[in-house]
Amino acid sequence: MLAWCLACALLLALHLLGDRRGQGSLRAVGKLGASLSFVGLAVSRGPHDRFGLAVLAALVSSLVGDALLLSARKPAFLAGLVAFLLAHVAYVVAFAPLSGPSPLVLAAILAITAGVVRWLWPHAGELRVPVLAYAAVIAAMLWLALGVPRGAVQLGAALFWLSDLTVARDRFVRAAFANRLVGLPLYYAGQLLLAAGIA
Repeated sequence: MLAWCLACALLLALHLLGDRRGQGSLRAVGKLGASLSFVGLAVSRGPHDRFGLAVLAALVSSLVGDALLLSARKPAFLAGLVAFLLAHVAYVVAFAPLSGPSPLVLAAILAITAGVVRWLWPHAGELRVPVLAYAAVIAAMLWLALGVPRGAVQLGAALFWLSDLTVARDRFVRAAFANRLVGLPLYYAGQLLLAAGIA
């Protein structure tokens, strides 16, 4: 596991360097390599049950989303949004049978999600409906994950959710390298933890 995590960290650093310098090829190699690292970790854990296979499906879908989001074009962004939406659906499938979700946690997540949607709404324009759908699915994913009795799953899902806030800010509110500098380490740490949650 340590080797996959180190590889991911190094490749992420390469991606951020390429992003900062405006070097597209370096950026792409670093990001796709880092994403392949969390898929590789999941495969190395030997997924064989419903949970493991669903988590692997979520990670592969995330890899596809990462590739699509390398482009700043609107069609690529929408396709990437769909890929990550499918990833969260796969996580819901993985977590639901193991989860003991709390109604109080659900209320808190719904309140926070409503605040996030309200924050993004004036900026989302014609993407309001996709943003609303995505917010609902990731909220469900987080709620179910927090009810799974595995610390790696709980923390991984929370980090993934936090990283998506930085993506939303970068896309809809204010594009800045700082968004990616903060959000991408959260994202990759979250995905690695979710991959490590495969028994």
